[in-house]
Amino acid sequence: MNKTFFLLIFIAPLIAKNIFYTRSGQVSFFSSTPIEDIKALNEQTTCVLNMETGDVSFRIPILGFNFKNGLMQEHFNENYLESDIYPDAGFKGAINNWDQITITEEPQLISIEGIMTIHGVSKKIKEIGKISFKNDKVSGTANFKISVADYGIKIPKIVRENIAEVVDVNINLSLKKK
Repeated sequence: MNKTFFLLIFIAPLIAKNIFYTRSGQVSFFSSTPIEDIKALNEQTTCVLNMETGDVSFRIPILGFNFKNGLMQEHFNENYLESDIYPDAGFKGAINNWDQITITEEPQLISIEGIMTIHGVSKKIKEIGKISFKNDKVSGTANFKISVADYGIKIPKIVRENIAEVVDVNINLSLKKK
């Protein structure tokens, strides 16, 4: 078989895909207890959206989370998320009913489901978010809760009252065409 023919048949569709992406998506989390509030922001999130299929994937480098308190950041990375062992969190899934969605400038609700992996533990999730298209960019947001125990994150007894068992997660993305 001619190598050029092979490339045109199998590689061309991959290049032609309608892909939007970012390497600077924002993911933040907030843990609130009567003793202490903990929040962190990560602006190094990579996200890819296939506009033809609605498939979505995220990669979130754990070391990318910034805290206002350096000691909190150290404990987060070394004791809780063990970023040396599990350097990334991720998601791979799809926007439900993608073929029935017309993205407009007005944000509209979507349902997204797939596999979330945090701390080496993968779980199926289904969440609600919003998506819009303006100025040649796809914007997406989502707010949801994650139980730290669901992902095998152990909180020592000595600080258990300082860290919430369920944390609020917020995602804010602006994707451009690849």
